[in-house]
Amino acid sequence: MDAPGFTASLVAGGVAGVSVDLILFPLDTIKTRLQSPQGFNKAGGFRGIYAGVPSAAVGSFPNAAAFFLTYEYVKSLLHTDSTSHFKPVKHMLAASTGEVVACLIRVPSEVVKQRAQVSASSKTLQIFLTILSEEGIQGLYRGYKSTVLREIPFSLVQFPLWESLKALWAWRRGHVVDSWQSAVCGAFAGGFAAAVTTPLDVAKTRIMLAKAGSSTAGGNVLSAMHGVWRSQGLAGLFAGVLPRMAAISMGGFIFLGAYDQTRSLLLEVGRKSP
Repeated sequence: MDAPGFTASLVAGGVAGVSVDLILFPLDTIKTRLQSPQGFNKAGGFRGIYAGVPSAAVGSFPNAAAFFLTYEYVKSLLHTDSTSHFKPVKHMLAASTGEVVACLIRVPSEVVKQRAQVSASSKTLQIFLTILSEEGIQGLYRGYKSTVLREIPFSLVQFPLWESLKALWAWRRGHVVDSWQSAVCGAFAGGFAAAVTTPLDVAKTRIMLAKAGSSTAGGNVLSAMHGVWRSQGLAGLFAGVLPRMAAISMGGFIFLGAYDQTRSLLLEVGRKSP
């Protein structure tokens, strides 16, 4: 990937990440509280729905930038013919690699954010310092495996579907899709991926919110899912599915639309520059 492409992916990914995280933060808070083991009302209900937003604001730009930078770089390494049947595989591999890298930034931000969301009376910095003093750096990465195990299946569904929908639309229209069309494809792809990966999201939330030293805090995804199944059944595994689908559908529209638009603008500016 050349220097203009590197810069465009870095900046466009960061802008897209900040846009979607801040706009849709209230829906994310509601989803987290629905999935909380203490229940929606005890976790805060509809009160203080912007609790934890500083953590999201700090982490969103580098997290999204790292993902898209890796995504575009791996796509460029795995170059295939435009008609190749291996294109979906290329997108899957690129998205999976991007998630593994981005989660190194996302998980600490997510741990602090989710604890703030279910404890609105505590300040974000206070929660961050408490985690460091009681659990160390390892506490900030609690749930790393469960987050990766959620994000990779999500990306395996979302990104090939997004790319395929764009290609289909472009073929039907006879030209490359516009940014708003890319955004619509992103909304459909994101909503579908969100629905099918909700049980993994529930397990990730339970692991991140579990008390230090508890069996759930150990990070075993299957064990966390089994515990939810035993206590709450299928409804528990799909807790928060509607706000998750709504947030990620709207997020897909904003995130992927903003990414395409910003990246196109930056590459156009780069071509016009002497």
